[in-house]
Amino acid sequence: MTHTVGKVPGPARLADEHAIREIIHMHCRGVDRADEAALKSCYWPEASVSYGAEPAAAHAFCEDLVEAIQGFAQTHHVVSNIVVDFPDESELAMATVESYLVAFHYLEDPQGQDSEMTYLGRYLDRFEKRDDQWKIMQRTPVMSWSQNAATTHDAEHPALAALTRAGRFPEDPVYK
Repeated sequence: MTHTVGKVPGPARLADEHAIREIIHMHCRGVDRADEAALKSCYWPEASVSYGAEPAAAHAFCEDLVEAIQGFAQTHHVVSNIVVDFPDESELAMATVESYLVAFHYLEDPQGQDSEMTYLGRYLDRFEKRDDQWKIMQRTPVMSWSQNAATTHDAEHPALAALTRAGRFPEDPVYK
């Protein structure tokens, strides 16, 4: 990746970077809400993901991911340090993007041994712009490390009891 640090971007580049960031954020929402339509909206139909040894079709992966993510009581994906590079500044039809990621996965245990898996890494994405719309064409997650720990969740704590609860699609408050 190359990036011109300190160069003032023009309006077209700023608009494209904003659109790309929206896709990255929508992907996090799609994962955390187990919303298949939101996830698929982030990828071109022929896009691929490399979460395993072999690349897989992104849309099929999204279907499998929804089922897998529902095995956790909650998940929370946070992206930061998003660096967008346009290899050909004159065209702005392709971009490579690196996003730092911290993902929390809360697993409830019937015997009260709740745990949390925290994943730290990055997404390396190749985006394409078609008909004035950006979507992911290829995604490769890169793991820095992960940690597993016993955890607790006291939903009835006086400071938390009145808060609205998160849920999955379509029950989460964001869909109402």
